[in-house]
Amino acid sequence: MITPALRPATPGDYDAIAAVVDTWWGRPILPSLPRLFLDHFHRTSLIASTGAGELAGFLVGFPSPSAEDEAYIHFVGVSPAARGTGLGRRLYEAFFGIARGHGRQVVKAITSPVNEGSIAFHRRMGFTVHGPHPAYNGPGTTLITFERALT
Repeated sequence: MITPALRPATPGDYDAIAAVVDTWWGRPILPSLPRLFLDHFHRTSLIASTGAGELAGFLVGFPSPSAEDEAYIHFVGVSPAARGTGLGRRLYEAFFGIARGHGRQVVKAITSPVNEGSIAFHRRMGFTVHGPHPAYNGPGTTLITFERALT
Protein backbone atom coordinates (compact mmCIF):
# COMPACT_ATOMS: atom_id res chain seq x y z
CA MET A 1 0.00 0.00 0.00
CA ILE A 2 1.17 3.53 -0.79
CA THR A 3 1.91 5.53 2.36
CA PRO A 4 -1.11 7.78 2.73
CA ALA A 5 -0.60 11.53 2.82
CA LEU A 6 -2.23 13.53 5.62
CA ARG A 7 -4.05 16.78 4.98
CA PRO A 8 -6.61 18.96 6.74
CA ALA A 9 -10.17 17.84 6.18
CA THR A 10 -12.75 19.88 4.28
CA PRO A 11 -16.54 19.81 4.63
CA GLY A 12 -16.62 18.04 1.26
CA ASP A 13 -14.80 15.03 2.75
CA TYR A 14 -17.90 14.02 4.66
CA ASP A 15 -19.48 12.11 1.79
CA ALA A 16 -16.38 9.94 1.27
CA ILE A 17 -16.28 9.13 4.98
CA ALA A 18 -20.02 8.44 5.13
CA ALA A 19 -19.70 6.05 2.19
CA VAL A 20 -17.24 3.74 4.01
CA VAL A 21 -17.55 4.15 7.75
CA ASP A 22 -20.25 1.50 8.36
CA THR A 23 -18.32 -1.00 6.23
CA TRP A 24 -15.05 -0.23 8.04
CA TRP A 25 -16.76 -0.83 11.42
CA GLY A 26 -18.87 -3.76 10.27
CA ARG A 27 -21.94 -2.20 11.87
CA PRO A 28 -24.03 0.97 11.58
CA ILE A 29 -21.88 3.71 13.12
CA LEU A 30 -22.49 6.72 10.86
CA PRO A 31 -25.08 8.30 13.22
CA SER A 32 -22.17 8.91 15.63
CA LEU A 33 -20.56 11.19 13.04
CA PRO A 34 -23.04 13.79 11.80
CA ARG A 35 -22.02 16.11 8.96
CA LEU A 36 -21.84 19.03 11.40
CA PHE A 37 -18.46 17.81 12.67
CA LEU A 38 -16.77 18.41 9.31
CA ASP A 39 -18.83 21.53 8.66
CA HIS A 40 -17.55 23.11 11.89
CA PHE A 41 -14.32 21.30 12.81
CA HIS A 42 -12.69 20.49 9.47
CA ARG A 43 -9.68 22.75 10.06
CA THR A 44 -8.58 20.64 13.03
CA SER A 45 -9.59 17.30 11.51
CA LEU A 46 -7.45 15.17 9.21
CA ILE A 47 -7.80 13.05 6.08
CA ALA A 48 -5.34 10.33 5.03
CA SER A 49 -5.47 9.49 1.34
CA THR A 50 -3.41 7.58 -1.17
CA GLY A 51 -1.87 9.11 -4.27
CA ALA A 52 -4.96 7.98 -6.18
CA GLY A 53 -7.11 9.98 -3.77
CA GLU A 54 -8.51 6.86 -2.06
CA LEU A 55 -9.56 7.45 1.55
CA ALA A 56 -7.25 5.50 3.86
CA GLY A 57 -8.25 7.09 7.15
CA PHE A 58 -9.53 10.14 8.95
CA LEU A 59 -9.56 11.82 12.35
CA VAL A 60 -12.23 14.25 13.52
CA GLY A 61 -11.01 16.34 16.43
CA PHE A 62 -11.17 19.84 17.79
CA PRO A 63 -9.95 22.12 20.56
CA SER A 64 -12.61 22.29 23.26
CA PRO A 65 -14.46 25.59 23.10
CA SER A 66 -15.24 25.27 26.84
CA ALA A 67 -12.14 23.71 28.42
CA GLU A 68 -9.31 25.98 27.34
CA ASP A 69 -6.52 23.46 27.96
CA GLU A 70 -8.24 20.46 26.30
CA ALA A 71 -8.76 19.04 22.83
CA TYR A 72 -11.06 16.17 21.93
CA ILE A 73 -10.80 13.40 19.36
CA HIS A 74 -14.35 12.52 18.40
CA PHE A 75 -13.94 9.89 15.71
CA VAL A 76 -11.08 8.08 13.99
CA GLY A 77 -11.25 5.57 11.19
CA VAL A 78 -8.58 3.59 9.37
CA SER A 79 -9.36 1.52 6.30
CA PRO A 80 -9.09 -2.22 6.94
CA ALA A 81 -6.39 -2.30 4.23
CA ALA A 82 -4.31 0.29 6.13
CA ARG A 83 -4.62 -1.18 9.63
CA GLY A 84 -1.35 -2.23 11.21
CA THR A 85 0.66 0.25 9.11
CA GLY A 86 0.98 2.95 11.78
CA LEU A 87 -1.58 5.21 10.11
CA GLY A 88 -3.68 5.52 13.27
CA ARG A 89 -0.58 6.61 15.21
CA ARG A 90 0.30 9.13 12.47
CA LEU A 91 -3.20 10.62 12.61
CA TYR A 92 -3.05 10.94 16.41
CA GLU A 93 0.45 12.43 16.40
CA ALA A 94 -0.59 14.98 13.76
CA PHE A 95 -3.62 15.90 15.85
CA PHE A 96 -1.45 16.27 18.95
CA GLY A 97 0.53 18.86 16.99
CA ILE A 98 -2.68 20.68 16.05
CA ALA A 99 -3.82 20.63 19.69
CA ARG A 100 -0.47 22.02 20.86
CA GLY A 101 -0.74 24.73 18.21
CA HIS A 102 -4.02 25.77 19.82
CA GLY A 103 -2.38 25.90 23.25
CA ARG A 104 -3.97 22.67 24.50
CA GLN A 105 -2.27 20.53 27.12
CA VAL A 106 -4.61 17.52 27.26
CA VAL A 107 -6.34 15.36 24.63
CA LYS A 108 -9.43 13.35 25.53
CA ALA A 109 -11.51 10.71 23.77
CA ILE A 110 -14.16 8.08 24.55
CA THR A 111 -15.18 4.62 23.33
CA SER A 112 -17.50 1.76 24.13
CA PRO A 113 -16.27 -0.85 26.64
CA VAL A 114 -16.67 -3.55 23.98
CA ASN A 115 -14.18 -1.79 21.69
CA GLU A 116 -11.15 -3.60 23.06
CA GLY A 117 -9.03 -2.68 20.04
CA SER A 118 -9.58 1.02 20.68
CA ILE A 119 -8.83 0.65 24.38
CA ALA A 120 -5.57 -1.16 23.64
CA PHE A 121 -4.62 1.40 20.96
CA HIS A 122 -5.19 4.34 23.32
CA ARG A 123 -3.09 2.65 26.01
CA ARG A 124 -0.25 2.19 23.48
CA MET A 125 -0.59 5.87 22.55
CA GLY A 126 -0.01 6.87 26.19
CA PHE A 127 -3.59 7.64 27.20
CA THR A 128 -4.83 6.83 30.67
CA VAL A 129 -8.01 4.78 30.60
CA HIS A 130 -10.90 5.50 32.96
CA GLY A 131 -14.15 3.67 33.47
CA PRO A 132 -16.37 2.12 32.54
CA HIS A 133 -18.72 5.03 33.26
CA PRO A 134 -22.35 3.86 33.41
CA ALA A 135 -24.92 6.22 31.85
CA TYR A 136 -22.14 8.45 30.47
CA ASN A 137 -24.46 9.68 27.71
CA GLY A 138 -27.65 8.74 29.52
CA PRO A 139 -29.22 5.39 30.40
CA GLY A 140 -27.68 2.41 28.64
CA THR A 141 -24.58 4.23 27.37
CA THR A 142 -21.65 2.98 29.41
CA LEU A 143 -18.42 4.39 28.01
CA ILE A 144 -14.67 4.36 28.60
CA THR A 145 -12.83 7.70 28.71
CA PHE A 146 -9.24 8.40 27.69
CA GLU A 147 -6.93 11.25 28.62
CA ARG A 148 -3.38 12.07 27.55
CA ALA A 149 -1.26 15.01 28.62
CA LEU A 150 0.68 16.68 25.82
CA THR A 151 4.29 17.32 26.67
